Amino acid sequence: MKTHCELCFHHCKLDEGQTGLCRARGCRDGRVVPLNYGKLTGLALDPIEKKPLRRFRPGSFILSVGSFGCNLRCPFCQNHEISMASEGELYTEWFSPEQLADKAAELVPQGNIGVAYTYNEPLVGYEYVRDLAALIHERGMVNVLVTNGMVEEAPWRALLPSIDAANIDLKGFTAAWYKKLGGDLDTVKNSIMLAAEQCHTEVTTLLVPGENDSVDEIRELAHWLASVDPDIPLHLSRFFPRYQMMDRPPESVERVYRLADEARAYLTYVYTGNC
Repeated sequence: MKTHCELCFHHCKLDEGQTGLCRARGCRDGRVVPLNYGKLTGLALDPIEKKPLRRFRPGSFILSVGSFGCNLRCPFCQNHEISMASEGELYTEWFSPEQLADKAAELVPQGNIGVAYTYNEPLVGYEYVRDLAALIHERGMVNVLVTNGMVEEAPWRALLPSIDAANIDLKGFTAAWYKKLGGDLDTVKNSIMLAAEQCHTEVTTLLVPGENDSVDEIRELAHWLASVDPDIPLHLSRFFPRYQMMDRPPESVERVYRLADEARAYLTYVYTGNC
């Protein structure tokens, strides 16, 4: 009998010993478990603005942690070395939630305000984020989530009370583009709406030439985001050739600025990145 993973819209049906599309969750002893629990590929004290968050605790630092795996297949992924990796394919270092919470507390004198779950897709390691986030709150610190938003509503609602700020990728605003990436536009829209009700929320869109950078699409995206809350900050980030899109030119700086101006017709805060 197959075991179903109910974390994201893929709903992977797994036989015993099999691993899901995200490479981070698998069927072991008849149940779906996070294979990347406590296995970190990245740990750094970063400026909060690097997440990017521009309107949450500006000038502060946050302990940023990442593991491996992702439930999208973006051909332009900047962290594909870890997001597209499986268990055993790269070096990881073990940190229990208690150990990492202690580490975050030790860094408070250096300006640390908490933990940011980032680098790969953190929600494919949902249980680790959930367990660590509870400990971070107990210690009086904050939790920041940097995610693609590809999560089902029930686990998302359960986690949000532990999240103080989120930056959610909105990869574009067409179902066709999301299908190319292995995702679902309606799912991320719902994740953004729910997050905006619960915590500080910012949104990032990477502008890929010829794919999601038309004026009409960015106008539609910004108009929808404003219908959720016109004060949600939108980050429009410039594409550079990466991973399986080395044949594409970088997005032009001029186009990023123009699209930012278009978005400002609807949104209070629009920022440009990689320019």
